[in-house]
Amino acid sequence: MGGGQLALMMGEAALAVNVETFVLATSANDPAAATCDHLLVGEAKDARALAELATLVDVVTFDHELIDLDQIAALEALGVAVRPSSSALHYAVDKAYQRRRFREAGIPVPRFVVVSSSSDATLQGFLDDLEEEPVIKAPRGGYDGRGVLFPSSRTETLTMIDQLATAGDVLVEERLALQSEVSQLLARGVDGSLAIYPLVTTEQASGMCVEVVYPARVTNELARRGEELAEQIASLVEAVGILAIEFFVTGGDLVVNEIALRPHNSGHWTIEGASTSQFANHLLAVSAQTLGEATPLYANAVMVNVVGADQPGSLEGARATPDVVVHDYGKAWRPNRKLGHVTSVGDDPATVHVRAWQGALAYGTSTEEA
Repeated sequence: MGGGQLALMMGEAALAVNVETFVLATSANDPAAATCDHLLVGEAKDARALAELATLVDVVTFDHELIDLDQIAALEALGVAVRPSSSALHYAVDKAYQRRRFREAGIPVPRFVVVSSSSDATLQGFLDDLEEEPVIKAPRGGYDGRGVLFPSSRTETLTMIDQLATAGDVLVEERLALQSEVSQLLARGVDGSLAIYPLVTTEQASGMCVEVVYPARVTNELARRGEELAEQIASLVEAVGILAIEFFVTGGDLVVNEIALRPHNSGHWTIEGASTSQFANHLLAVSAQTLGEATPLYANAVMVNVVGADQPGSLEGARATPDVVVHDYGKAWRPNRKLGHVTSVGDDPATVHVRAWQGALAYGTSTEEA
């Protein structure tokens, strides 16, 4: 389900892992149309389109979370193999549900409340206990910074809560003092087997991931902590396929920001940089095959997202940059649109970093974002 760039890259990995792909895309021009074996055009929340997809495949999986959980559960009730399951997807689709369950399980999350309006009885005391205004989130539907608000005053906080509350409950959580952000990926098989990728550092701008750096710029102790929490979360969620966890590094520890149950932007470096890419391992997992090793192949890897700048860049120029690999998503240029990514690998971290950015800047990422 979904025909975006993640489905495109799953299609690129599919032949090598003996998987035939049927993609339900919103348009015949979606990126995944270039790599899938079969294309169905339909909306992700169209019950008829989902029913048609289910008749054609052995397993349903996803490249996004903008789905109707009740519809997915209905497919499961009919005996359709859905991996990850609707119960697992609940953690990624609904951040409020995720926060509550993680807190109950002792998994570190920011302090939070879930409210229905600015007059909610639990809100005033919560806000008074914070050192600064909170972060306000729409529990469902947000991605790449959408649905996340940063008020600068109490008046703005209350106004923003009521604005988001028109669509449902609102997640209000403390604004943490961040040292950095990191991401932990693992693949989990149907049998519970794991392939754990190393922790990576991520850099964000305007709510969107700008670059990913392996190895993570953290202590070995924090890297082990990331693996331990990922295993705990994978078991709790009963994930099948890729589980990606975005962590805040704060106060010398890790705090969960978001999770995804699909291939993730922070794992794109694994295409060139690991023995088995996240896309191959996701397909191996959901098709009940043996997982591949998640071992890094190089000492360093840097992945830079390419976002449309004010003017179109040069794909040819990016491809001409020495020692980089360019992944073009086949999207028409427009400012601030994610167009592709560039990866560089090697022994020297500074050289790898410079090469990746040279390729990305030739392609379209603005210098402001760099």
